[in-house]
Amino acid sequence: MEDILAKLSFEFATSVVLTCDEVKNRPVLKTQLIKSATSIGANIREANYGYSDADFLSKMQIALKESYESEYWLKLLVSTMALTQECIAPLLKQCGSIRFKLIQSIKTVKARLDTYDNIYKRR
Repeated sequence: MEDILAKLSFEFATSVVLTCDEVKNRPVLKTQLIKSATSIGANIREANYGYSDADFLSKMQIALKESYESEYWLKLLVSTMALTQECIAPLLKQCGSIRFKLIQSIKTVKARLDTYDNIYKRR
């Protein structure tokens, strides 16, 4: 799942950067969006090299939070008329897909940790 997430998050970040190149106003909003959108993939990659399941979970949860933040900035750019709804619709779809996969991955690791804890707590 992480390889898919790494690929999707890189494609999303690239799309966001290229879209923001078209925005001629609202530089603060553009910067915030680029930071949050590129942070998703950076944290996913860090998670893949985590030194423990807890480290992995922490990085994946940060990536998840960044996906919610990216969605916020995208919607704010539309609300302030810097971008159109049609322009951000594909970005919102990409972001939603990444978020769904992040949630799945986080749930899987948490379930594995819970199982592991239950096995060793009984001993």
